[in-house]
Amino acid sequence: MTLLKTVDAKLFQSEIPYKPMGKYAHFLTVRITESYPLFQTDSELNKARVRAGVKPENKNTISRLSMFKRKQSTPERLVGRELLRKYEFMKAEECEYNVSFAMDNADCIIYGFAIGDSGSEKSKVVVDTAFSITAFDESHETFTLNAPFENGTMASKGESGSKPGEVTSRINQQDHIRPQVFFPSIVTLKDPTEASFLYVFNNILRTRHYGAQTTRTGRVRNELIGVIFADGEITSNLRWTQAIYDEMEANNTLKSPDPLDEDDVITSAKSAIESLMNDEFIVHTDFIGDAFIPLINEVKNLTNNEEGIKSILQKANTEAKEYASKHIKKKTATKTK
Repeated sequence: MTLLKTVDAKLFQSEIPYKPMGKYAHFLTVRITESYPLFQTDSELNKARVRAGVKPENKNTISRLSMFKRKQSTPERLVGRELLRKYEFMKAEECEYNVSFAMDNADCIIYGFAIGDSGSEKSKVVVDTAFSITAFDESHETFTLNAPFENGTMASKGESGSKPGEVTSRINQQDHIRPQVFFPSIVTLKDPTEASFLYVFNNILRTRHYGAQTTRTGRVRNELIGVIFADGEITSNLRWTQAIYDEMEANNTLKSPDPLDEDDVITSAKSAIESLMNDEFIVHTDFIGDAFIPLINEVKNLTNNEEGIKSILQKANTEAKEYASKHIKKKTATKTK
């Protein structure tokens, strides 16, 4: 039984194939910060020095914030795992992320796993590093962080043997990414079945927090502007970001130091990806702009009620178990002999 009416069934695989079969679904996502997230390594925000745009007039080099691939895919797959547990398609004690994988549920088969000699499965979801449209200097702030006593001040009242009136030295500085910083990101699903397509689609729509998980910030909204089905991979996140920069520069909508306007970014993102796709040497079917509206509405109608979301999870999990019984359990058994 098909769940989608807006997408031709020939764009999907009928089952999860064991070997790559040359079908790709690319989710065109603009990630928008809505608080002060941290995308960092070794206590510093990740950044890269790259060319500003694609066009010759924008060949100057700038520093851009970087959102590494695992900082995108991990929160999304954890949202999916949460749903699988909620609707009892997965038991917490049987499958714990990065500890013990069950190897036969939708999360393990679609997003992959590696558990040494016990087995592994390559992820069918491919995410690359995303880059901010605006330069690093315009996209972050340095905050002074403190840890006050329970009385709400930095002055001791004699707690834990300290001197009354003594000011604590628990003060630190940390760079945070500003709100309304935009990270264009293409999430690719290889050889999608209808169920795996909807599973990944739903995870992207639902995920709200990215970056350092120990912080109380990190709010990010994913604005999907389209989906491209193709027989190969498409442009990179960096080139798409640079093309958006070119569009906004030409339209005079880069108004530093003010944050970018979301409507301007979305308009430029659509225009840029359409232009880039015209230069591709692959067969592709695009759902962008008006063509994307029926698809996103149909997906939202499926995912905003229990019956719909359970039907997606049920189908994705059934496909995963069938795949695991054919390929993964057999490999594990062979190794054991």
